[in-house]
Amino acid sequence: MEAPVQTKKMFYQDGNVTVSQARFITNSKTYAMRNISSVYIFEIVKSRKLPVAMIVIGLLMLCYDSSRIAGAIIAIIGIALLFSIKNEYAVRISTNSGEANSIVSKDQYYIQTIVDALNDAIIHRG
Repeated sequence: MEAPVQTKKMFYQDGNVTVSQARFITNSKTYAMRNISSVYIFEIVKSRKLPVAMIVIGLLMLCYDSSRIAGAIIAIIGIALLFSIKNEYAVRISTNSGEANSIVSKDQYYIQTIVDALNDAIIHRG
């Protein structure tokens, strides 16, 4: 009599990530689901100090006739940089060896999808 074939349940899969009932596989690492104790989204807040400083310096330069054009250019570049900086989101997993960011992306929905799949796999494991 043949042993029943066990199929691995897949919770999520794309080109970079696979979440199954036994493993969490990324481009660079493989984690055993039994070693993952928790998973959550971690927001990596990007510094906005440089663009704010550029805006302030540019606005101060606007006060002087000799540097108005340069001040306007610096302020505009600072404003553009301020709006182009986006926070990043990471899948943060806790294992018996500590916490690690396994995947980082600017797309919060993508990270949330992976976290949801990992949570489902942890619950399925029991």
